Amino acid sequence: MGARLNTPVPGHDIDLFDDYCEHLLVRDEATQEVIGTYRVLTPVQARRVGSTYSDTEFDLTRLRGLRNRMVELGRSCVHPDHRHGGVIMALWTALGEFMVRNQLDTMIGCASIPLMQGGVFNGDVAASIWRQVRAKHLAPIEFQVRPRLALPLENLNDRLDVEAPALIKGYLRLGTKVLGPPAWDPDFNSADLPLMMRFADLHPRYRKHFLGA
Repeated sequence: MGARLNTPVPGHDIDLFDDYCEHLLVRDEATQEVIGTYRVLTPVQARRVGSTYSDTEFDLTRLRGLRNRMVELGRSCVHPDHRHGGVIMALWTALGEFMVRNQLDTMIGCASIPLMQGGVFNGDVAASIWRQVRAKHLAPIEFQVRPRLALPLENLNDRLDVEAPALIKGYLRLGTKVLGPPAWDPDFNSADLPLMMRFADLHPRYRKHFLGA
C-alpha cells in the first residue's frame, strides 16, 4: 500500500511494540488460515515498553488519568475475502471479554485514512472526514489530544462528499469518540485519527453483546 517500512523482515510490518502486545487472531475453521488480527497493549505492558504507539503520534497528556485502565488497540486487519462484518464482530467480542476479564474499561487507538490515491497525495478526503466526525463525535475537551505532526488542514479542501472507512464508521456506531484532529503519518501515507472507546460511552444496543450485561 506504499508504506515505507523500517523492518528486519522485508514486506512485514514489525515494530518495537509487537513483542509487548497480546495478539487476537481469528482463524477460518476449515483452513486454519488467520483471517483477522488485532494487537492489544495493556497498561502493564505499556509501562514496560515506555509508551503506547499512539504516544508517538499524539500528545496524550490529557489521558494520564485513564492509563491504569486503558488498553491500546492497533494493527487491525481483516483478510479481503472475509470483510463482511463477521470477522470484526468476532474480534470485538473477544476484545470485550478480554477487557472485562482484566478489569479494563477504556480503549484507544489510531484509525488510518489513506492519503494516496492513484499514486497522488490527496489529503482532502481525510480533511473532509475530520470535518464530518468532529461535528457529532468529538470527545469532551478534557480528553482531547494534539497531533505531533498535524495534517495541514488549513491547506486542504474539507468539503468533499466522502464516507469514512468502514472500520471508523463501525467504531463510531459503538459510541467511540474522536480525540482531536488527525496526525500525518508519512511512512504509512495516512492520516491517523485518535479514537477512544470507554465502556461508559458504549451504545446500549451493543452493551450486552460485548460485555454480557
